[in-house]
Amino acid sequence: MPPINVGDEAPDFDLPAVMGNIKQRVKLSDYRGKKNVVLVFYPADWTPVCTAELPAFNAELEKFAGYGAEVVGISVDSIPSHIAWQKKEIGILSLPLASDFYPHGEVATKYGILREGEPVPGISERAIFVIDKQGKVAYARVYPIDRQPDTEDVYQVLRKM
Repeated sequence: MPPINVGDEAPDFDLPAVMGNIKQRVKLSDYRGKKNVVLVFYPADWTPVCTAELPAFNAELEKFAGYGAEVVGISVDSIPSHIAWQKKEIGILSLPLASDFYPHGEVATKYGILREGEPVPGISERAIFVIDKQGKVAYARVYPIDRQPDTEDVYQVLRKM
């Protein structure tokens, strides 16, 4: 399935998530009419680039909030992995980390970014989608898997919204 594009209706999802140690659910449609959403798909907990990427987004939550945006991290890892990763590696985050664990990669597949080929199948691409308050995709980009995304492109989109 090809990645979704700017202007497309964002596929809804309802995923288990954790914010710090607090388990919750994240449903994209709950933000409709209220906030823009920055979906940060990352390949896996415990990897070097992801270990830098998510804390970087967490450090800028106030700036995102200033643009009326909520940040949600999503990977195919389980909730126990998200909790352990925060405790051991990156510190407790103030953004929800959603688990696309079961059915494995279902949301990444809906967004067209589940890796199926080599070298590492079964994880998502490193990608960012900005969803506007009406549920439409305002920004969609897949990044090199070995590089941390620059958030300036995301801010440029949010400034125009």
